[in-house]
Amino acid sequence: MSLPDTYLEYPQRHYGMDHTRYDWSTLPTRKPVVWPNGARVALWVIPALEWFPLDMKSVPFKPPGAMMTAYPDLRHYTLRDYGNRVGIFRVMQALDRHGIRASVAINAAVAARYPALLHECTQRGWEIIASGQDMDHLHHAGLGIEDERKLIDSTLALLRNASGQAIRGWLSPAKSESAATLDLLGEAGMDYVCDWVNDDMPYPLHTANGALHAMPHPIDMDDHTILVQNHHSEDDFRDQLCDQFDYLYRESATQGGRVMAISLHPWVIGQPYRIKALEEALAHIMQHDGVWAATGSEILDAWKEAQA
Repeated sequence: MSLPDTYLEYPQRHYGMDHTRYDWSTLPTRKPVVWPNGARVALWVIPALEWFPLDMKSVPFKPPGAMMTAYPDLRHYTLRDYGNRVGIFRVMQALDRHGIRASVAINAAVAARYPALLHECTQRGWEIIASGQDMDHLHHAGLGIEDERKLIDSTLALLRNASGQAIRGWLSPAKSESAATLDLLGEAGMDYVCDWVNDDMPYPLHTANGALHAMPHPIDMDDHTILVQNHHSEDDFRDQLCDQFDYLYRESATQGGRVMAISLHPWVIGQPYRIKALEEALAHIMQHDGVWAATGSEILDAWKEAQA
């Protein structure tokens, strides 16, 4: 059976990309970035504080870390809860040792259920990134625009009130978006989003409601990806962080400042037998001259200034 002629008709068919969310740009052709005080690499650490409901609906898909077995899946629920009860404090100690202030991506449900945990973050000067209501409220094409707007607005209202911070960054649960998510985030006054993984540096996004920027929040420099999904060892995790940094550090000598982003899940890396891998990687990174440990908002502001 032959296909109709209309099968190949596509209004966006042309050279380049099939959307207009951002301009095409290759990293080597951009203006080199100079970080504050001449730093070569901006270190951005992003722990995630998540709440996975025991009765997850997982619509339209199971997010990473979702419940796996029949209800009540207490084995996986309590392992995720371990991160908020135990693991995060080991991550905090590892970062405190080097004076690193993180940008913590936090579900609104975590702030509501565990206000003392939010306080532990803010008293360290950590930046709060909004990460949706919880890990079972995903942003996706089947979500009505008004429903999605309510999710975003209620999440931001709770986190802003609880933290006392402006809340400038957003990480969607499971990095999932609808076609309207970026426009709604622009409408809500967000400065940056962490869902797009196609660059090593910040870049501007086009929305119907003003400026928004993509920040290079990784899915590969991520403890869950490396240790849980890829089944690599703790030594592999440490070596991959060090290798990533070493290459960016060498590159920065001739091509301008770079961002070294590390995504962490305390229920993964906060285990006693795993935390050493993070500690050793941070020690390797921080022993170098020209490393600027900063929050996402600080990195974005410096990047914008460098574009002027």
